[in-house]
Amino acid sequence: MGSGKTTIGKRLSRKLDLSFVDCDREMEARTGAPIQLIFDIEGEQGFRQRETRLLDELTRLPHHVLATGGGVVTVERNRELLSQRGFVVYLQTDVERQLERLERDKQRPLLQTPDREQRLRRMADQRNPLYESVADLCVLSSQRSVRHMANIVAKAVLREWRPVHYDPLSGNEA
Repeated sequence: MGSGKTTIGKRLSRKLDLSFVDCDREMEARTGAPIQLIFDIEGEQGFRQRETRLLDELTRLPHHVLATGGGVVTVERNRELLSQRGFVVYLQTDVERQLERLERDKQRPLLQTPDREQRLRRMADQRNPLYESVADLCVLSSQRSVRHMANIVAKAVLREWRPVHYDPLSGNEA
């Protein structure tokens, strides 16, 4: 939460000439309801079930950059989907930076608490090891610009992801 997934993801997608999908925005578009309302009506468990179904669908799409919600890793099935179907980037961000970036945010359901710092620290204790367990690349994001971060991630992705070109005349991959 507040690591820059959407901002860096958009820049990365332009840099790699790929489409960009934000999982939370896609859920809002499909349900016609903001995430906060889904949480209010269905609770976190109901939201996570929807998120897993959507993630299963979105991770089947070819060649795109996907920004997930911050809590996606709390569900084992989601970790499996991410590990099996994508190149996973973990943007590591310290709690102090999250507090700065999310200072005015009133939309995130899990931050609607009097002590945001305590909530973020508890979430970090739970989630950080899960992020690390699925990440193909971990990048400390708190001291770098969006452009610099997108460049780091793009280089790593290009080292791992090579488009396959098929030559029909020779029958070989080029």
